[in-house]
Amino acid sequence: MHALTQRRYGGTETLVLDDLPTPSAGPREVLVRVRAAGVDRGTWHLMTGQPYATRLAFGLRRPKHPVLGRDLAGVVEQVGSEVTTVTVGEEVIGTANGSFAELAVVPETRLARKPAGLSFAEAAVLPVSGGTALQALRLARVGPGDRVLVIGASGGVGSYAVQVAVALGAEVTGVASGAKADLVRSLGATHVVDHTHEEIDQTDRRYHVIIDLAGLRPLSLLRRCLAPDGTLVVAGGEGGDRWLGGTHRQLGALALSAFTRQRLTALLSKERAADFAELSAMVERGTLRPTLERTYSLDEAPKAIEHLAAGHVRGKVAVVL
Repeated sequence: MHALTQRRYGGTETLVLDDLPTPSAGPREVLVRVRAAGVDRGTWHLMTGQPYATRLAFGLRRPKHPVLGRDLAGVVEQVGSEVTTVTVGEEVIGTANGSFAELAVVPETRLARKPAGLSFAEAAVLPVSGGTALQALRLARVGPGDRVLVIGASGGVGSYAVQVAVALGAEVTGVASGAKADLVRSLGATHVVDHTHEEIDQTDRRYHVIIDLAGLRPLSLLRRCLAPDGTLVVAGGEGGDRWLGGTHRQLGALALSAFTRQRLTALLSKERAADFAELSAMVERGTLRPTLERTYSLDEAPKAIEHLAAGHVRGKVAVVL
């Protein structure tokens, strides 16, 4: 099978289109013929091996899994002897250790039915980013009438977080560049802060919940924008050093939370079939839609990763096989 492989950490120059043996599913696994794969910031982190803490789980000296990519949408080709939730021929979404390939082995616990009405490319960008958004808003305990600030609202996770918060009855303010403000408003945000012209603390608006997906603002600034009994969820970040990256801000928030009325939390997201199923249901109810900017072929996947890393993406991009 054709796959985009990586034998060492680095930039997109380390990626090679290769022919690999056809994998087979274990007892509790499913073999999926991949029709499309999502691209997100995690793809870049796994490719570069940075922050270095990432390598503790994914390989110290070289990638443990030679095929890049996690999100996928496709068709079930083979099921393990103990699999009960999906059948051969069913269209599914999920996550794998290597989705930039014609075939991927997926644990049954990370697989759900593909939402009806979506293309494979649209469905492929749901699991990781959509699941992270769901978990962040659950952790924040968002409810009707809450004022919610989403920092990084035009990105992969942010575009879903805005929609889920609106579906929960919140009044949402999104932080994005002026060029992406129209996208954020179309997702349901009532207000948009253009971070290229103003900072989030330059108004008297205070929020019950702040979802920080950018990780570039100090905790002191975020706390000034938070209601006295509000909740901050630090769910991402591209700042920090090569060792911990944005993790130091998450640890700082947790440590500080013990000394303030404000609830300062950090999210370490998990990939779960139940969340993917909930995302599919929301799509079919019309309360959630993927924001797919464009698609790439498998041999163009390095360009997709570079486009994402440059910060130009509005929503999501996908690789189509």
